[in-house]
Amino acid sequence: MIIRDMSIYLDNNATAPLRPTAIAAMQDAMGPPRNPSSVHGFGRNARFIVENARESLAMLVGCYPSDIVFTSGGTESNNLVLAQYDHLITSAIEHDSVRHVHNQCKTISVDKNGLINLDFLAGELAAIDEHKKTKTVVSVMAANNETGVLQPIDQIAEMARKANVAFHSDMVQIVGKSHLDFTHSQISYASLSAHKIGGPAGVGAILVRPGFKLANLMRGGGQEQGRRPGTENLIGIAGFGAAALEALNDIGHFNKMAVWRDEFETRMLAERSGIEVFGGVASRIGNTSCIAAAGKTAETMVMSFDLAGLAVSAGAACSSGKVKSSHVLEAMGADVRANEAIRISGGWATLKSDFERLADVFLQLYKQPT
Repeated sequence: MIIRDMSIYLDNNATAPLRPTAIAAMQDAMGPPRNPSSVHGFGRNARFIVENARESLAMLVGCYPSDIVFTSGGTESNNLVLAQYDHLITSAIEHDSVRHVHNQCKTISVDKNGLINLDFLAGELAAIDEHKKTKTVVSVMAANNETGVLQPIDQIAEMARKANVAFHSDMVQIVGKSHLDFTHSQISYASLSAHKIGGPAGVGAILVRPGFKLANLMRGGGQEQGRRPGTENLIGIAGFGAAALEALNDIGHFNKMAVWRDEFETRMLAERSGIEVFGGVASRIGNTSCIAAAGKTAETMVMSFDLAGLAVSAGAACSSGKVKSSHVLEAMGADVRANEAIRISGGWATLKSDFERLADVFLQLYKQPT
C-alpha cells in the first residue's frame, strides 16, 4: 500500500512515526551478532546498548535504571503486573489489557468529563480486609488514550499507599508529553511503550518501585534481574533508548500543541453546530482531541478525512482495524454519540499547520447544517 507523501498523520496515540535517531540506533544494533548475556566482546557491547537505553529511559521518567524491566510493550507490562494479584480495582475507561486481566474486579465509574469517582475508590479501599491488602492492586491510567483526560494520579497513589495497597498506572500515553518523576511519586508500578514516543513497536517497559514484587509469567532465564526471562530485544531496546533520549526535549512541543488543539476545537465549536468535545473541560494531555459531529458516524468521518489526506482514528487502535463503539465514551455517558467520535492525536513531528489544515478540511467536509 502506497502512503501519500502529502498525508498529515494525526493518529499518534495509536503509534508515532519512528524517529530518525531510533532508526539509526536500531540499524547499528543490527550489525554484529550480539547477545547481552554473552561474556565476550560482542556480548559486552550488546549489554552496553541495553544499559545505555535503560539509563536514557530512566532520565525520561525520573526513576533509577534498576527500576526498569524491559518487555514487549504496554500490553505485556500491564499483564505482568496485574496478573500477580488476586484482586483488582480499576476504572471503567482502562485499556483492554487492564480491563480483561481479571474476570472479577471492582470497577470505578467516571463522570461525564472522564474523571474517576474518588469517593467510590476511597470506599473500596476502606472495605478491603487486612489479609487481602497484599493481594490487591489498584490500576488507573494516567492519561486516557481516547480523550487525553488526565487522572489525579498523585492523589490516587497516595490513597492506595495509605491503604497499604499496591498502585499501578498505565502511563503509555503520558510519557514524553508531561514531566514524570517516578522515584518521588507513590506509584508502585508503571507501564510504558516505545512506539508511542517514536520508538519501535514490540518493546516496552515496567517501572517497579523497590520493595514491590514482579512475578514473571515465564520461566527459563535470568534476564532483567530474573523478572522477565528471555533474550532481550536488543534492536527494539536500542530504538526505545534513542527515542527516550529525544523525548526529553518534547515537553515544550506538546505544551504548544495544546494551544493548537484548543484553537482547533474552539473554531469547530464556533463555526459548526452539533459539535461535541469529550473531556474538553478536564485537564488533558496537549496532543489529543476526541470530537464528534452530530449525525456523522466515526467510520464515515475517518474515511472522509483519509480521502482528504488526513489520518485520524475512531477511538483506540487495538481491535484489528475494526471501528466499534468506545467503552470509554459509553462510560462517560455519551450514548449514541460514542459512535460519532473521532480521535485526533498529534505527536513529536506534528506542526501547527497540521491542526490548521485539519480545521479547514473539517469545515469543508461538514458544510451542511446538522
